[in-house]
Amino acid sequence: MPASEANPVVAFMPLVLMFVIFYFLLIRPQQKKEKDRQKMIAALKKGDRVVTSGGILGTVVGVKEDVVVLKVGDGETKIEFLKSAVSSLAGSEKA
Repeated sequence: MPASEANPVVAFMPLVLMFVIFYFLLIRPQQKKEKDRQKMIAALKKGDRVVTSGGILGTVVGVKEDVVVLKVGDGETKIEFLKSAVSSLAGSEKA
């Protein structure tokens, strides 16, 4: 009796199936989330309340090319951050 040889396509099918599952469960949602974050950063405007990646809450008082100026605390303390450090909006507040 000759030894049966497995079809190479069938041998790689579980690997391909795992990649497809990882793509739809992990990679694609992460890409969508990052795309939405980039849109949010591009749309930052004066008066927006934001949270930085370090957890600092502030109100946008100025927007430059790649820098955003935030007013933090009760006083007139202003801090410059890279736009990439803004992680999310905390709500809108008119300045």
